[in-house]
Amino acid sequence: MMNPVNFQTVDWQIIPTEEHIGETGTSFWQTLQLGGLRIRLVEYSPGYMADHWCQKGHIVHCLEGEFISELEGKNDVLLTKGMTFVVSDNMSSHRSTSKNGVKLLIVDGDFLNGNESQ
Repeated sequence: MMNPVNFQTVDWQIIPTEEHIGETGTSFWQTLQLGGLRIRLVEYSPGYMADHWCQKGHIVHCLEGEFISELEGKNDVLLTKGMTFVVSDNMSSHRSTSKNGVKLLIVDGDFLNGNESQ
């Protein structure tokens, strides 16, 4: 079971930004880690393509712009501002691309591994 999280606010302006180079383009992460819960503001530069296929679970909400979630062996999914996708660990192999750049809120952690009790 995930540890409880006390009420708190997050001032994203003071959270450091980490640069992650993609296969093409760059992503910029601001990360808040609360035990087994990770919350990130992520921006993809124009022309971004992730450098790996991911099997990790996420809740991904598109704040600005649009991106494609490529699903290995399935149709690609276009997500635009206001749209969200949700997937548990090991339920898909996916990677992100963005032609014009995008800003996302991404939540992931232990609660998506399928081993949490209901």
